[in-house]
Amino acid sequence: MEYVQAGGARIPALGFGTWELRGALACRMVEIALEVGYRHIDTAQMYDNEGEVGAAIRASGVPREEIFLVTKVWPGRFRAGELQRSVEESVARLGFEPVDLVLLHWPNPAVPLAETIEALNEVRSRGLTRHIGVSNFPVRLLREAVRLSPAPIVTDQVEYHPFLSQRRLLRACREAGIALTAYCPLARGRVFESAVLKRIGARYGKDPGQVALRWLLQQESVVAIPRSARPEHIRSNFQIWDFRLSDEEMEEIARLGSPQGRIVDLEGLAPEWDEE
Repeated sequence: MEYVQAGGARIPALGFGTWELRGALACRMVEIALEVGYRHIDTAQMYDNEGEVGAAIRASGVPREEIFLVTKVWPGRFRAGELQRSVEESVARLGFEPVDLVLLHWPNPAVPLAETIEALNEVRSRGLTRHIGVSNFPVRLLREAVRLSPAPIVTDQVEYHPFLSQRRLLRACREAGIALTAYCPLARGRVFESAVLKRIGARYGKDPGQVALRWLLQQESVVAIPRSARPEHIRSNFQIWDFRLSDEEMEEIARLGSPQGRIVDLEGLAPEWDEE
């Protein structure tokens, strides 16, 4: 496993995402991921699976201190007092205190960011979480969150894959010592259709998904959290530690991306995204 250091956090560079996994399926897939070797598990209040994720961690037999556990606060609970209560509930459902990282899931312009960041810092100071961060924050909001927060913002979790350029946000993260955590790192399967990724993968005996994940993790300060409901894909996504892409291959893959490659753009939640 490789790690990314950010704001005092040591984050396993490859994590397992749990969006859309619920009930017994969520339990089983998290158990398989931990068995394979993942040590970073990502959930959220709105995924409706925090209880199952916690149960799977306990059933796995992997010591809690080896696992980097992340959850997220839904923007409808960003008000002072409500945010703290929501994290208390998340911690209770997961069955672990503290969690390793609590994120703001999406920006909420209806609540002053200063109020939300203050509440998030209180959650950390109370020992409910070791670290704090944000998700789906463009550069402008990320910089504002950093300015407002006494504690380090350790990551911004955003959509990132070979077809979506995030150059401006990456620069801002690196300047601030923040990790960029890539969700949808396989572009919901689109990477498997790429002739470029197929050709590069053939040189190493790897599939396009493994190449896409390797491309992400070879970038400074980038973490990736692929999700799968199929055990064979969970295992395949973890088999990326035995090869490295050349500088030329990294650049060729980067040229696939554009600001128009975004997949997740939820109406009513999405901020004004960064444009290159």
